[in-house]
Amino acid sequence: MKTREIAIGIDMGGTNTVFGFVNKRGKCIAQGSIRTEQYEELNDFLKALWERIEEVRLEIKQNIHIKGIGIGAPNGNFYNGTIEFAPNLNWKGIIPFAKEFKKLSKLPVVLTNDANAAALGEMMYGGAKRMKDFILITLGTGLGSGIVVNGNVLYGHDGFAGEIGHVIVVPNGRKCGCGRKGCLETYASATGIKRTALNLLSESDEESMLSGHTIRSLSAKMIDAAAIKGDKVAMDSFEYTGKILGEALANSIAYTSPKAIFLFGGLAQAGKLIFKPTKKYMERSLLHVYKKKVKLLPSSLEGAHAAVLGASALVWKEIS
Repeated sequence: MKTREIAIGIDMGGTNTVFGFVNKRGKCIAQGSIRTEQYEELNDFLKALWERIEEVRLEIKQNIHIKGIGIGAPNGNFYNGTIEFAPNLNWKGIIPFAKEFKKLSKLPVVLTNDANAAALGEMMYGGAKRMKDFILITLGTGLGSGIVVNGNVLYGHDGFAGEIGHVIVVPNGRKCGCGRKGCLETYASATGIKRTALNLLSESDEESMLSGHTIRSLSAKMIDAAAIKGDKVAMDSFEYTGKILGEALANSIAYTSPKAIFLFGGLAQAGKLIFKPTKKYMERSLLHVYKKKVKLLPSSLEGAHAAVLGASALVWKEIS
């Protein structure tokens, strides 16, 4: 039986960690998960994760050679293989994650933050296959970003470049989880659009399907569904979110002149509700030399496996 070369991609989240065995064409042949949040000690988590990976490996009915392990993690530092001060993980401070996991697995391990991993996945398996300059924006609970320049992810001198979600778009604006005020992700994210909708409801006498909700009971999907039915507050929420995001993307374009910007994540699933205003305000805010040159596109990575594919792309890109 022919031996197939495989990369293991791991997507770490505060609640769950998902992994997959991925071939070079981007097909996930097997996957599994464990709950991140139940492990108070890092070593217990690492041991449980590796044991689960081994269980899934033994179930694969193919002859495989594992080239390495790629990890997308919150606050992941590519240069050091560390997770640094991640607010949504049980382990605080600077965690030498790649080093410790390599001891268990005996395999090459490379780590970066989750948005950078998603950008690599888009470049290897998705819509950016033939692009050397693009930006990927993840619109989830927060806003993450991966910036690719001349075919390489932009890391900066310390591994933390490209935090578009933490540019300040409204001085002294909404409080952000980072401790500052007015960051982009407090406006352009699933959480941000909920806050916008609730603000608009408090200022409006309009009848709305969203009335009576709190920040906990409201979801971005509810706002999406209401907007599709013509709810004015919901539609205005998308318009305002697109305005803030589009203006911020216009500024980002001035730094790297990308060929395209990809939107990925739950909020991007709203389709034209978010794409149309974002594109409108982005074009309106662009310096003339950039107008009509930059595409705004949905990610073409398969949703169910997208984060794992991105992490696996690290292996093909970085491990020789």
